[in-house]
Amino acid sequence: MKSYKKYEQYKDYDLNWLKEIPKQWKVLSLRNILNERNEKNSPIRSKERLSLSINKGVTLYADKTTNLDRFKDDFTKYKLAYENDLVLNSMNMIVGAVGVSKYFGCVSPVYYTFSSDSKNYNSTKYYEYLFKSKVLQGVLFSLGRGLIAKDRGDGKYNTLRLKVSRYDLRSLKLPNPSPTEQVKIASFLDYKLGTIKRFVKNKKQLIKLLNEQKNAIINKATTKGLDKNVPMKDSDIAWLGNIPKHWSVKKVKEEFKFNVGFTPDTTKSSYYYPEDNIWVNISDLTSKYISSSSQGISEEYIKLVNKEIVPAGSLLYSFKLSVGKVAITEKELYTNEAIFAIYPSKDISIDYFYYSLPKQIIRNANENIYGAKILNQKLIKNAHILIPPLKEQEEIVTYLNYEVGTIERTISTIEKEITLVEEYKTALIAEAVTGKIDVRDFKVPQEGKAPLAMVAEEANHYNKEVN
Repeated sequence: MKSYKKYEQYKDYDLNWLKEIPKQWKVLSLRNILNERNEKNSPIRSKERLSLSINKGVTLYADKTTNLDRFKDDFTKYKLAYENDLVLNSMNMIVGAVGVSKYFGCVSPVYYTFSSDSKNYNSTKYYEYLFKSKVLQGVLFSLGRGLIAKDRGDGKYNTLRLKVSRYDLRSLKLPNPSPTEQVKIASFLDYKLGTIKRFVKNKKQLIKLLNEQKNAIINKATTKGLDKNVPMKDSDIAWLGNIPKHWSVKKVKEEFKFNVGFTPDTTKSSYYYPEDNIWVNISDLTSKYISSSSQGISEEYIKLVNKEIVPAGSLLYSFKLSVGKVAITEKELYTNEAIFAIYPSKDISIDYFYYSLPKQIIRNANENIYGAKILNQKLIKNAHILIPPLKEQEEIVTYLNYEVGTIERTISTIEKEITLVEEYKTALIAEAVTGKIDVRDFKVPQEGKAPLAMVAEEANHYNKEVN
């Protein structure tokens, strides 16, 4: 990173993941840097249960809202963690489940805890950042033993249950700057990452507002039309209210021909290979138009069961798990049983119903005890939908393509900004904790929070350096 100076001198070091370090730094085993605290909570000294996550680090279990059944009532089965201890999840440290505790409490026996002491004064916060660096996570991945999973391809891994043993962790060779430098590096990253966090939070809030604006535009156009002066009538449906007088209200089953998909026996590999036919599942519904799938099904299976194919120009609607995802088919294809396919007709514009159906069908959904929307085929078939004349459908599509397209392009630009800043954050952590940049002279600005525009500027500058 050219925007930060480098150390004056470096020395070679023969680690697979670290080829050089600043001349004055050491390389030591973790056992010689921090003290492992393997202190049992027996007799019980604390009933304050602590949790550890990738995004939030060490938090109070009492503040959690999910996975609330993971702790047992027998507190003697757990270990103690103290304030400023470094806590690592032996099963998930390879994906960043590491944090410095702000609390005294008890933690799962699968966690490792390490502390500093008056002899070495090493910073647990510096080592938290080191363990969160992607380069060290790659090393931990190679040390993991147990189940395996695939790399997602975006610098992150799916949930992995690869345990790093206590011996391998304690033997791990790590850079060891002076305690003063460790504190400087941690303070630098605290400030920089705090600013990046505010930037990302603001951008995500902006995306949320833009999506709300987009949905309001779609809802108004597909329930009231574009002509403000058109005569209205009562729809006799509570959520609809008044609608244009010349529009009709029908149930899905009265207007459309439809189909629901299937899943072949997953134990029969011959049903899936060779992949002769497109077979769409919910994860494939990522854009407005669809012409391929991540998995296909064989002609052997189709001949065996004689399933009806979904024609090109149909509208696919997901009604299980991820409710309300839609796409228009560009080719003939099959779908799984979580997708409701609405066939094209000469009297309707599928592009119009691409906009209107997700907003209107969901009104007929039930809710589970958690407030999540639940749909089934019967509810979809009996859902009320608005039918403008075909010409008006096409006019609304033209209007929405422009308005929605403008908003979605803005959202796409913001998402790219977020991605760029997250990449910059990853690089910043790696370069600071491995000594590729020298931040010893960095001082946290007295004026407080940095302007968020500086985050994007620094990220863009970094992107130009590496590309």
